[in-house]
Amino acid sequence: MKSITVFTPTFNRAYCLHQIYDSLVYQTNQDFTWLIIDDGSTDNTKQLVDSWKSENKISIEYIFQENKGMHGGHNTAYDNIKTELNVCIDSDDFMTNDAVENILLVWKNTNDKSNIAGIIGLDSYKNGEIVGTKIPENITRSGLSKLYFQYGVSGDKKIVLRTDIVNLFPRYPIFEGEKFVPLGTLYTMIDQKYECICINKVLCVVEYLTDGSSLNIFNQYRKHPNGFRYSRIIEMQNSHKWSYTFTRALHFISSSIFTKKFNFFQNNPAKLTTLIALPFGLLLHLYILLKIKK
Repeated sequence: MKSITVFTPTFNRAYCLHQIYDSLVYQTNQDFTWLIIDDGSTDNTKQLVDSWKSENKISIEYIFQENKGMHGGHNTAYDNIKTELNVCIDSDDFMTNDAVENILLVWKNTNDKSNIAGIIGLDSYKNGEIVGTKIPENITRSGLSKLYFQYGVSGDKKIVLRTDIVNLFPRYPIFEGEKFVPLGTLYTMIDQKYECICINKVLCVVEYLTDGSSLNIFNQYRKHPNGFRYSRIIEMQNSHKWSYTFTRALHFISSSIFTKKFNFFQNNPAKLTTLIALPFGLLLHLYILLKIKK
């Protein structure tokens, strides 16, 4: 069995999947399986993957499912991963050639893994610029949320996870008519009990395409309010800073309005903060509506 699964949820991205395939072919360590979760693609994704499998250059597994959204792709991946480690590389991104080697070397050289959920590394753009900031050199272990809120780190980071730790937590919920739940909800829950090894090495090269969720956030709020509402509950429940809880309450109020769930205090872990945030949450909702119209 391989040591790590690189998994890629994809939907109609045949035109850019070659980037990650090429990067995996040229990995300096081939101790991995590439698991492709085809989330209902109607393009030639399957034919493309079949051609790569016939080349037999790397280990490839392919699963087709009806369209469930990015989080549904993650659920399916986690249900099928058998390796000790896993990492998601999005369909429009690719790995640096030594990424697998660096991940497995760090993991092999870590003696006490009892409280370790995985590894946090860096993302970069194609020009080599780091996304956000590097991790402070003196920080060797941390949760993702602590990196952002305590150590001032910014920008997307690449997270490698232990599969057995992932399986201790619930899968992302599937809401009828919606195709998005913020992936950070899982990382938030993991952060409460575990840390990750931090490395200042680029593991993934990213590109934010115009059809990606990162560039369409206001429309995402409108289209997937139950997913965001679920996320805000998790974030408020696990927040250690009042100002952060307050901002999550604002978004919770707006998402609740979109879902027509006007009892803002039912199953709410931060009722008082939500009460204080109520008028500001209404203003945020109006702002989101304005941005959508534009």
